[in-house]
Amino acid sequence: MDTTPLRAVALVCTLSPSPAPSSSQLLAEQTMAALGEHGVTGKTIRIADRNVLPGVKTDMGQGDDWPEIRDTILGSDILVLSTPIWLGHPSSIAQRVLERLDAELSETDDEGRLLTYGKVAAVCVVGNEDGAHKTGADLFQGLNDVGFTLAPGAVTYWVGEAMQGTDYQDLEKTPEATAGTTATLAANTAHLARRLKAAPYPPS
Repeated sequence: MDTTPLRAVALVCTLSPSPAPSSSQLLAEQTMAALGEHGVTGKTIRIADRNVLPGVKTDMGQGDDWPEIRDTILGSDILVLSTPIWLGHPSSIAQRVLERLDAELSETDDEGRLLTYGKVAAVCVVGNEDGAHKTGADLFQGLNDVGFTLAPGAVTYWVGEAMQGTDYQDLEKTPEATAGTTATLAANTAHLARRLKAAPYPPS
C-alpha cells in the first residue's frame, strides 16, 4: 500500500471568528482526523480570523492575509473547504475563497499547467435546512474550475430538520451516516492525491 506522506489544509468558512463555536469547524476537524488515518497531516484555518481582502488577485496588497494562506494551499496536496449553508448557499466567506482562488487561472508552471493541477479538493457542509447537495455542487464546480480534482464522494455533510434550531456541534454524538461519509471522503481523497502525486497531469 502506498504510504507517501501527504499534506492537507482545511479552510473553515464559518461567518463566526474564533473563539465562537462552529459546526463548520467541527466537521472540518473531524475530516482532518479522518484524513490523518490515511497518513495525511496538516492544519485548519478559520478564514473569519484572517483579513482576506476581496479581489481576484493572488495578492491584493497591504493587509491582505491571502498570500500566506495561498502559500499553505500550494504547499499542500489536499484542500478541504468547509462551509455552513446560509439562505441555501455557501457562506459569503466560502465565495470569497473561491474568488481569490480564481487568480490561479493565471498562474502556471514551466509546462503550462495550473499550480493547482494535481491537488485534490474536498468539501464539508453543515446547516439547518435542506441544500447540502446544492451547496456542495456549487463548491465542486468552483474548485474544479480553478484546477482542483475531486474524488468520488468528496463531500461530507449534515443538515438538521427544516425550520428547527439544532446545530451539528450540539448533537450528542456524530450521526453514523455523517461519520461514514467523512470516512469515505478521507479514503478516496487521500488515494487520489497519492495517485496524482505519482503521476501528474500532462502539460497543457
